[in-house]
Amino acid sequence: MSPLPPLAAPAPGLTCEELERYARHLALAEVGSIGQRRLKNARVLVVGAGGLGAPALQYLAAAGVGTLGIVDDDVVTASNLQRQVIHTVADIGRPKVDSAADAVARLNPLVDVRTHPVRLTADNAVDLVGRYDLVLDGADNFATRYLVSDAAALTRTPVVWGSILRFEGQVSVFWAGHGPTYRDLYPESPPAGEVPSCAEGGVVGMLPATIGSVMVTEAVKLITGVGEPLLGRVLLHDALAMTWRELRLTPDPDAPPVVALESPQAVCARPGHGPGPAEVLGPQELAVLLTRRERGEAVFALVDVREAWERELVSIPGTVPVPLSELLERGADALPAEVLGMDLVLHCKAGARSATALAALRPHFAQREERLRHLEGGILAWVAQIEPGKPVY
Repeated sequence: MSPLPPLAAPAPGLTCEELERYARHLALAEVGSIGQRRLKNARVLVVGAGGLGAPALQYLAAAGVGTLGIVDDDVVTASNLQRQVIHTVADIGRPKVDSAADAVARLNPLVDVRTHPVRLTADNAVDLVGRYDLVLDGADNFATRYLVSDAAALTRTPVVWGSILRFEGQVSVFWAGHGPTYRDLYPESPPAGEVPSCAEGGVVGMLPATIGSVMVTEAVKLITGVGEPLLGRVLLHDALAMTWRELRLTPDPDAPPVVALESPQAVCARPGHGPGPAEVLGPQELAVLLTRRERGEAVFALVDVREAWERELVSIPGTVPVPLSELLERGADALPAEVLGMDLVLHCKAGARSATALAALRPHFAQREERLRHLEGGILAWVAQIEPGKPVY
């Protein structure tokens, strides 16, 4: 038996269709009829219908969780299909919540799917989380993870959390009042640009299935009240070495209690890190500068710090390629001779790498007249605002 009480009370009964569908669960003494009826009565909110949300939603639906909520404000793109297996080519351009809901309905029409096509914010997080018995946090950014954690703390809702990057994954269970929360694992968000997103750093396509299935296993255990949950333990997976490690985690007794939600921007802000306002420009401003440069009215170099394969997929005309790795290794010496003495505008995919490059170059420009800036939002923002016909990835 689990040291924690089951999250859901048993539903009144199972139909003949449900008895047949869930026969393999019913054969397990640890689950049985009562456990399956608890699953039928459970309400689970999945944050993110992407890499981790895709396998989580499918296995939760297959397991017979009665009510599934899906929060995501994104749409399906071609680059999602490498790992977000709940979506298909036919879904490109559709809201992810709709694509995922349709897939769940095809897999198990007995599940009640509730879509929330919104971004989780300080204004809606408590209300959304409070409607469910359990949250599976598959978010791909620190801001949303802190919102989920704090909303769950305020509503006393348990959270199964997962995270993936490159070949590594992490899983844990957080539950304020019963054990640690996400803030005990990460009291503060890392500085902007220090930890790349999956879009920036990459992720092997099979890893979400590995981590997502562990998350659902924890969810089923919590709902039915069996086994030992990962509360107070963080599971670390290295897919390249094919190893699993476990870290123990305890609540911080000196941590201030959560009394209200902060906006994601406030949560993730860290003074002294990243570009200042004078070092940032937006796509519209860059477009004006490029037009002026064509007319001979402005002189500056647009430096693309992405990798070669990214530039082959989509690029801004007139850029100078200098990968971030070279800038970090050699500093200003990595810049080609033809851009020396010019103002520089750095850009990458979404802004994190160019912010890192700017920080690396800033000391070299401290005593110089040339101006150093970077493109906020990177080429993704450029495509969205200036050249919407170009591909995104």
